[in-house]
Amino acid sequence: MTPRSETRVAYGEALLALGQVDPRVVVLDADLYNSTRTAAFRQAYPDRFFDMGIAEADMVSTAAGMAASGLIPFCNSFAIFLTARCYDQIRIQIAYPSLPVILAGSSAGLTQGPDGASHQSLEDVALMRALPNMRVIAPADAVETHAVVQALPAIGGPVYLRLGRYPIPDVHPPHHRFTLGRATQLCDGDDVALLAYGHMVAAAMDAAAALRGQGVQARVLNMASLKPLDDEAVATAADACRLVVTIEEHSIIGGLGSAVAEILAERGGSPRLLRLGTRDQFGESGTADELLLKHGLTADAIARHVHQALR
Repeated sequence: MTPRSETRVAYGEALLALGQVDPRVVVLDADLYNSTRTAAFRQAYPDRFFDMGIAEADMVSTAAGMAASGLIPFCNSFAIFLTARCYDQIRIQIAYPSLPVILAGSSAGLTQGPDGASHQSLEDVALMRALPNMRVIAPADAVETHAVVQALPAIGGPVYLRLGRYPIPDVHPPHHRFTLGRATQLCDGDDVALLAYGHMVAAAMDAAAALRGQGVQARVLNMASLKPLDDEAVATAADACRLVVTIEEHSIIGGLGSAVAEILAERGGSPRLLRLGTRDQFGESGTADELLLKHGLTADAIARHVHQALR
């Protein structure tokens, strides 16, 4: 069985490694360093780690000042707190001047689990996508998380990095390299294109395997770079397949589903689009697996939705 790991754990390891080679890297946390997995950096580099307490807005403002002084700050909190509580500070102090601050939103999406609606971020991608100058990245596995963190200093400008606590298998080989604005095709097919990011990439791969056993050829695209999005990969998939499906642990409003719908609508004459995700509702308390099952985001449910749409 393929080992499973959390992208937040891989992030903590990659952040520590980056700190060893780049003294400009500083880390700010909102009293959640054990959950966000920045504790190892805190122990290794106490003079470059700042626990700001439960004061996310102050943390973001402080990071903006650090970035303006030539540092590369990584801001860490739960995804919903970082994006929703601090929207004004992010908009005016980071996105507007296009400062190189990395906003690492941990425990994102439904799979935050039993903490419920107050802690589950189902609109964070929509919020960050709408901000000018903001890049939005959601790695699919531990391998890609390491690759993303290594690439961040060279990207420049503000980045929202979406991370999860749900253990998932690696879908990329160890040598995988992340390129901003490029999708990664993980398997090929000309019946349906499954477009996903984060935790849902592994589910899309399992759904594609199930569909192949039922005579449906599915290509899978990892859309880790949500903004900028790989418009060309979306267009190519739309030209090749009868159905395009977006799969996300996020609201279908404002997330990947909306982004792909915008591309297809502007092209005209595209195949049918099916958006899978939460549908205009808040989260609720439950285990990660229970919540994925309820919202039709398991591999079996994805395959079933595809069959229904193709009919």
